[in-house]
Amino acid sequence: MKVSLFITCLADVFYPKVGMNVVEVLRSYGVEVDFPQDQTCCGQPAFNSGYHKEARESARQLIKAFADSPMVVTPSGSCASMIRHYYPDLFKDEPEWKEKAIELADKTYEFSEFLVHVLKVEDIEAKFPAHATYHHSCHMSRGLGLKGEPIKLLGQVEDLEMEDLPYCNDCCGFGGTFAAKMSDISEKMVDEKIKNIESTGADVLIGSDMGCLMNIGGRLRRLGKEVRMMHVAEVLAEGGQK
Repeated sequence: MKVSLFITCLADVFYPKVGMNVVEVLRSYGVEVDFPQDQTCCGQPAFNSGYHKEARESARQLIKAFADSPMVVTPSGSCASMIRHYYPDLFKDEPEWKEKAIELADKTYEFSEFLVHVLKVEDIEAKFPAHATYHHSCHMSRGLGLKGEPIKLLGQVEDLEMEDLPYCNDCCGFGGTFAAKMSDISEKMVDEKIKNIESTGADVLIGSDMGCLMNIGGRLRRLGKEVRMMHVAEVLAEGGQK
């Protein structure tokens, strides 16, 4: 089986280890992974800010970059949601590009979604001694409808004690440009999220979107609190998957 990695902007610039961990885990299951060099931003920041023309330019580039890929895997529920739900509508007045957008949308998978639904992973051979909780990002849980997939994978990791996060459906306050445009509200939201994380007693917060983990982790550092931020792929790889 062959797939292409869509690294996303945040992972590429700030969390390259996450991309490497995704590749490591996929290869451990015999998946051949390549990395199209022409990939770029999915266009979500521009789209969410109302710049749809600019978002279409980014989308066209991404569509061309993955045109020959049989499947695309990304460590971001947010970017996967952008491609799956908004790309076809972006090109609603351009039939040729709309068809290409739908083709990309149909073959794009979030990391844990791919492991559970495509590879049918049932037995994670990883050990990660930690007390952790999981943050459900908005785009992944609401946009893609993916909530149980990462929990199913983490539940198979030996010695990983998972605690349910209170009010897990609440946004962390990141929301891409929202955190910059409405920083006061965003700060109150992330503080509430941190209070709920602390109530679990967890020393590790796991998630599937680096934007959320960056936002929460940044606020924790400013408050002088020590909770480790980890992507699902990091837990599986660091735990010695396969």
